[in-house]
Amino acid sequence: MTAELIDGRAAAEAVRRDVAQAIAERVGVGKSAPGLATVLAGDDPASVWYVGSIGRQARRAGIVWSDVRVDAKGGDAALRAALHELNENAAVHGVIVMLPLPAPLTSATVAEHLDPEKDVDGITSTNIGRLALGVPGLYPCTPLGGIELLKRSGVELVGADAVVVGRSAIVGKPLALLLVAEHATVTVCHTRTRDRESIYRRADVLCAATGKPGLITRDMVKPGATVIDFGTTPGDDGKLIGDVAPDVAEVAGKLCPIPGGTELMTTAILLRNTLEAARRQEAWR
Repeated sequence: MTAELIDGRAAAEAVRRDVAQAIAERVGVGKSAPGLATVLAGDDPASVWYVGSIGRQARRAGIVWSDVRVDAKGGDAALRAALHELNENAAVHGVIVMLPLPAPLTSATVAEHLDPEKDVDGITSTNIGRLALGVPGLYPCTPLGGIELLKRSGVELVGADAVVVGRSAIVGKPLALLLVAEHATVTVCHTRTRDRESIYRRADVLCAATGKPGLITRDMVKPGATVIDFGTTPGDDGKLIGDVAPDVAEVAGKLCPIPGGTELMTTAILLRNTLEAARRQEAWR
């Protein structure tokens, strides 16, 4: 058996086209283009690269992009000040802060001080609460992109035995909630889960989100299962390495690998969330 590959590149391009068309239609009837601000503290090369990628894709979609830099030496006070200014700026509809933040800055400051209606990466306590309650909100881009890929690939989630490997606040936990919303039966595994591999082997849909390269191997996967990789660890050559080993393709029915999968959908969903944020803010006015 050779797994059918789930093409994240094609799906991401389709999402970007839809967003660009919707924005063009907005502007055509006299509405403002959505505004997106990226907030970067420090000079982490991966974050710097990602900010540039977001900016290029945002502009191609018709989004007005702002590149905001925060001096980490200013501490949380500087970060709070930047967030307050963006919260008050009506031309900015979405804000994403590059994580992880350098010390002494903390992600808790972002979660508590960013306006939830501009939280296009879904990390504030308000939006996570909305996700848990099953009410409309702005949900985390990476897990939301994974669900989008599963749906576009025709994977049946209703009643499926879904296993999420990893419990991070930005992928694992929200992904589990999104799968529950799709009526899957969900198990979350982590480092203290007993007999983890037997749980992996029963999954119809296996989602790996640990940041441990090659953690999931073919002997851990039920033949014919759908496997989706959320791991994005840079290799020595700069290329991304996923949590799922290449040999999984020999047993899985469908496979969304890294690179070429969920990491491409993340930015596309960010653009879509920015458009959704603009619509939500208009409705509140």
